[in-house]
Amino acid sequence: MSTVVASSPDLSVEIPADSRSTPPWFEKAIATPRREGWLDSAGCPVHYFSWGDPANPGILLLHGFLAHSRCFAFIAPLLAEDYYVVAYDFSGMGDSGAREGYPDDVRLQELMDVAQGTGLFESGQKPTIISHSYGGSVGLLAMEQRQQDFAGLVICDLMTLRPERLKAHAMAGGGPPGSQDPSRPNRIYPDYETAKGRFVLSPVQKVNEPYLFDYMAYHSLKEVEGGWTWKFHPSVFERTTDVGERLLAQAKRIADAPGRIVIVYGEESELFDADSAEYIREAGGGHIPMIGIPDARHHLMLDQPVAFACVLKAILAM
Repeated sequence: MSTVVASSPDLSVEIPADSRSTPPWFEKAIATPRREGWLDSAGCPVHYFSWGDPANPGILLLHGFLAHSRCFAFIAPLLAEDYYVVAYDFSGMGDSGAREGYPDDVRLQELMDVAQGTGLFESGQKPTIISHSYGGSVGLLAMEQRQQDFAGLVICDLMTLRPERLKAHAMAGGGPPGSQDPSRPNRIYPDYETAKGRFVLSPVQKVNEPYLFDYMAYHSLKEVEGGWTWKFHPSVFERTTDVGERLLAQAKRIADAPGRIVIVYGEESELFDADSAEYIREAGGGHIPMIGIPDARHHLMLDQPVAFACVLKAILAM
């Protein structure tokens, strides 16, 4: 199954009506022509966008937990002049379909199906993966098991803390947002304003660019019978791996990952900071370039979108 629509987005639909003032660069980026489609991965429809010329070197963008591809919708156009850029919604999130479970092998196969189905392997140049947060773990899977297919991986603010800091973070209530009960349906709110009022970032943080908070909130919700609800499916909370064990092993896993790896993080992030970078170096990752973006927290594309895009451009140019 594959439905592809090439068009320039309608800004009156793409940008929410209650959005705070949007700058010209953002409006231009959002108006950039893109292709939108769905492809099949093991019986599940996976939603994606693509920008740029498929003959150019490829980039595959991976979003964070409970997020969606539109967190890159204003970043991808800034890269698309020189690259063919693809962003997709993980199954169970965004506008993709849901599954009964989401083990590592399913996430990896989904990534490969999207890369293959969108033509990222057809230019003769290996694509680069750029991943944020939870997407970094999926990107690491690709490098560990299919490294020969990719030019490299850029990991953006993937939670990496020393054990004592990880314990303190957990005791302070740190963890994924929303219900942890996969059997409980998402709540339906009577109107959009009420639903938006329940939208929070995880970890909770201020956002330097309020219009980007408005944008992400709007595209994280959908209108259903009786009101508005979240796009993500509760099944994504069904754990198929020991998250605690994975987090404890994160630094070593990154240090040992094959291929070319670069780390980008927000200098004010609660989940990855200068000490996290040193922790990875101590684990054997001294060869990995690590770039901090000033005045940015975990959701660095919402805090410093232009600086973030410039850093990515510089990494890709190297």
